[in-house]
Amino acid sequence: MTNRKEVAKLAGVSEATVSRVLNGIGPIKESTRQRVQEAARQLNYELNAVASSFARGRSGNLGVVVPHVPKVHLFSTYYFSELLGGIGDAVHAKGYGLLLLFRDPSVTYDYVSLYRTQRVDACIILGSSAIPSETEAIVRLAEEDLPYCVMDQRFDHPRLNIVAADHERGSYDAVKHLIGQGCRRIGFLNGAPQYSNSWDRMTGYRKALIEAGIEPDESLIYEGNYSRTSGRMAASSVYANLERLDAIFVGNDRMAIGLMQGLRELGCRMPEDLKIFAYDNSDAASFTEPPLSTVKVPFYEMGRLAADRLLDLLANKDQGNPVINEKLLTDLVIRRSTGS
Repeated sequence: MTNRKEVAKLAGVSEATVSRVLNGIGPIKESTRQRVQEAARQLNYELNAVASSFARGRSGNLGVVVPHVPKVHLFSTYYFSELLGGIGDAVHAKGYGLLLLFRDPSVTYDYVSLYRTQRVDACIILGSSAIPSETEAIVRLAEEDLPYCVMDQRFDHPRLNIVAADHERGSYDAVKHLIGQGCRRIGFLNGAPQYSNSWDRMTGYRKALIEAGIEPDESLIYEGNYSRTSGRMAASSVYANLERLDAIFVGNDRMAIGLMQGLRELGCRMPEDLKIFAYDNSDAASFTEPPLSTVKVPFYEMGRLAADRLLDLLANKDQGNPVINEKLLTDLVIRRSTGS
């Protein structure tokens, strides 16, 4: 088995320097850090160091990694607040601590380092995307058999731990409801494409239309970024096609609220001129005018389930780390925005 002395020799540094680099302690020159990490990778030492570090003791913390986006009030969003509420309740019930960690979405995050320095015993990743660098960083967690879970982001890898909602079915049910209301020309305002649930929503939208014998019209598909501002910005494009639309399905409530504000300013009446079906069932959905029909997503339950499963793995670590793969059902909440 490779030892620290061999890593130090290959990197041309002292054993103490190897220890400081791999444990993230003290200031280290970037060139030295890279040299030590490269030597450790060549000798497969880092994996062993992570495993032995985790075996020596526990921090008592469940880590939650969230993206830091300047000027975005992340915790005021329904999505993050509900997930964190479920995670927090599960952690409290089992006597664990909760460590909140921020990552820069534009920089590759070293999730494995959290375990090497014993900051967390397990971690839950929120707001991840399918960009290659993020996928690679998460796959490393699976390859090193560390306890973690990704929330609501699907990856094409059989060993990744994921708790998500069935967004394809939720979108399918919403569009099918609109078709049942007599709508044939149904647009779609979707979220950013780097998230798998955007693709899942698109799949459900197309499936419902095609099953009803309706050919999806690409000119009636719009893209936002799940923010209220992006919904409002889409209003002019939607309004320009108003005579060709019976209804529009929107990827989340925040975009739908922004879209409604923008359309109302342009003189559009809802649901008389346009029916709207949203997604999430946030608290704000019932207070709009008209109140929003929306897909109810069990975010709180998803967060609690992910935390419970991880803490159970820690309590029964001698039984290994079975893959977590949970997909929770959604439901429809029908209100006046669809004319019901």
